[in-house]
Amino acid sequence: MARVTLQIRIHFDEMLAIGPGRIQLLEGVQFNGSLSQAARDMDMSYRRAWLLMQSLNESLGTPASVPVRGGRRGGGTTVTPAGHALIRPYPAMEAKLTRSISRQFARVARPDAISNSKVRTRPTGAK
Repeated sequence: MARVTLQIRIHFDEMLAIGPGRIQLLEGVQFNGSLSQAARDMDMSYRRAWLLMQSLNESLGTPASVPVRGGRRGGGTTVTPAGHALIRPYPAMEAKLTRSISRQFARVARPDAISNSKVRTRPTGAK
């Protein structure tokens, strides 16, 4: 049976709010207390991480993270209760949906077609 994977992306209206990258970034902020360290851990620029977090915060009623100023270590970022409400259910939701999708689609896919295929965005020779 073919191995089927799934990545969940949740949109609010047309704005991407929650996806695996944003969840991983939030988890990194939760672990490190720092957006810049979370970005480094993901091999991502601080600017990219900041833009992702800003767009996430703008898509929610309450921000998922907030900057913390000052302190012994010069400040950082903290995950809010809204951010924790995103982080907590995401892995279980992803696992449950992956199991469901696997049952539905794994038997109809050719294992060699899945593991050896390349995704094409346009037909060969198209300009």
